[in-house]
Amino acid sequence: MKLFDELKWRGLIKDITSPELEEKLNNGGMTFYIGTDPTADSMHIGHLSSFLISKRLADAGHHPILLIGGATGRIGDPRPTTEREMKSIEEVEKNILGLTKQAKELFGFEVVNNYDWSKDINFIDFLRDYGKYFNLNYMLDKDIIKRRLETGITYTEFSYMIMQALDFLHLFETKNCTLQVAGSDQWGNITAGVDLIRKKTGKEVYAFTMPLVTDSTGKKFGKSEGNALWLDKTKTSSYELYQFLINSEDEKVIDYLKVFTFLSKEEIEKIEIKHKEKPELRLAQQELAKGIITFLHGEEEYNKALRISDALFKGNIKELTIEEIEDAFKDVPNFKINEELSLIDLLVNNNIASSKREAREFINAGSITINGDKMMDENKIIDKNIAIASKAIIIRRGKKKYYMGIFN
Repeated sequence: MKLFDELKWRGLIKDITSPELEEKLNNGGMTFYIGTDPTADSMHIGHLSSFLISKRLADAGHHPILLIGGATGRIGDPRPTTEREMKSIEEVEKNILGLTKQAKELFGFEVVNNYDWSKDINFIDFLRDYGKYFNLNYMLDKDIIKRRLETGITYTEFSYMIMQALDFLHLFETKNCTLQVAGSDQWGNITAGVDLIRKKTGKEVYAFTMPLVTDSTGKKFGKSEGNALWLDKTKTSSYELYQFLINSEDEKVIDYLKVFTFLSKEEIEKIEIKHKEKPELRLAQQELAKGIITFLHGEEEYNKALRISDALFKGNIKELTIEEIEDAFKDVPNFKINEELSLIDLLVNNNIASSKREAREFINAGSITINGDKMMDENKIIDKNIAIASKAIIIRRGKKKYYMGIFN
């Protein structure tokens, strides 16, 4: 299967600027760029599909450039509904360092910062050398701009399109970059760059967009109640990532395998057959978790996530290290323990039970476990001797309510 056909099969191409691009992608040898603004100091899983395509194109003989938007990040890409919060210069600089380090470590490709060529352009030159090539009606016709006209859009946001087009022009002139790749929400910005290069140089360049990866309701993949799944394992642990991926929807998981892994068409089709036969085994989800976590963090981190999951499923909490405990339970209610106390006082003092009467009911019903052991004695003394590494205890109430106590 040729590259273009494979990208289409994987669901990675939505729009292209020219039918000529199919042959050019198949032949290799193009220099292309894909970018992200420094809105945080780590990429999240929503970025991953976009940046994995850089590796796919690189493996097919193309040369990737990863652009960090040090200039555009100071401005902010227009959102569909409201103006994006403008970040401080200090935060932008911090995020640039984090993203640059992460991009080099994950992909090893050339990384550039558009602030380097944007910072010395004065306002008059910006208008003379770039602004005059943008017809106002052309800009107003772009989808994201049209949607914002009803609620209002600032001149700063309106100018973002020109700045991104300027990036493409600069990389074309300095690095012979003839292709830009982006998510489908960037179509208006990247076609502006294609048009700017044509008007200023008379040369033809190309672009294509990828569909945004979503769940079955249309929500962006990896977004849950406003919380992103970060690629930095210190922000989102491999275990957290594993839990999210292993619970991927059955009707979407094969699509995710195509987008987020390097498994071949034949391998994915075999997984799909097995998945449809026995979806309860979650074989496709396991392959998805293995592919993503191994790529991002390595095989050891994937095995660690498996080990934590298995121990928690079987109730073998005491088999975990204190680091694994902290990974697995960092988001559950937690509290400090300053002195030894009875089980019943532990439950009441830390709002695990609303009263001593309720605490006794939980204990007598066998609903309380500590570090996997069922607690039946309300006077049981809770101290460092029963803690994991003399530091932490994990209390479970019922089947799903977890709490973590940390000894001082």
